[in-house]
Amino acid sequence: MSEDKKEHQPDVVDKAFEAFDHVLDVVHDRILRPILVIGRTIAFGFILLLVALVLLIVLTIGIIRLLNVYVFAGHEWLSCLLLGGVLVITGFIIWRRRRPANLRK
Repeated sequence: MSEDKKEHQPDVVDKAFEAFDHVLDVVHDRILRPILVIGRTIAFGFILLLVALVLLIVLTIGIIRLLNVYVFAGHEWLSCLLLGGVLVITGFIIWRRRRPANLRK
């Protein structure tokens, strides 16, 4: 009968490993998981920012070439003038919509 009791009673090593496993689970869930989520968010944000920047550059080059070849053939400076004007007007609109620093909060 003493052998049956030994098989059914968890020994000290099993209890210690269960406690250690529980502590690791709690540390992972409360500390490491948020850190991993924040890191993943930052990494994907940088990737999206770089992709958006590349697309913006490619789109700008495409518009300039389209204007140079089909719209203002022989007068490339007009393409730059038109695109510069659009960018300046966009900048003025964005500047006008800004709020003073004390009203931003």
